[in-house]
Amino acid sequence: MATYRREVRVDAPLDEVWAFHSRIDGLRALTPDWMNLRVERVSGPDGADDADDEVLDVGSEIHMSLRPFGVGPRQRWRSRITRRERGDGTAVFEDVMDGGPFPTWRHTHQFYALSEGATLVRDRVEYELPVVGDLLGPLGWIGFEPMFRDRHRRTKRILEDSRARD
Repeated sequence: MATYRREVRVDAPLDEVWAFHSRIDGLRALTPDWMNLRVERVSGPDGADDADDEVLDVGSEIHMSLRPFGVGPRQRWRSRITRRERGDGTAVFEDVMDGGPFPTWRHTHQFYALSEGATLVRDRVEYELPVVGDLLGPLGWIGFEPMFRDRHRRTKRILEDSRARD
């Protein structure tokens, strides 16, 4: 299985970075515009709909669709939170794709408190590309890099700019 990794330092405390990434609004804010994300439905661990403002806890499901660059039909994607842990100076959550364009997709979001109130954000995606599977898996980097570079840029801008205004 192929793996993509990327990390960024954010000059904001772990508590703020973790809280931002714990809600559906964080996903909306970080998804590049060219992905044309539409969140169709969010359900909490108890299955109740409209959990938009709730923390995405283990068992939460996000039903969304994407239409990258406005080309082709919308791609349906169902993601489920499978892990969410907070420790001393660390935090992690994982989501897996239960339905969508990739045969396999596991996204691990890791957060580490650094000195001077900064946080290291680390993304790790284990995936299998549709049709070609593992054979051309490393080429997924071509599509993931611009998306995650933009996500990290947005993370820094949103969280660092909000601190500058305080």
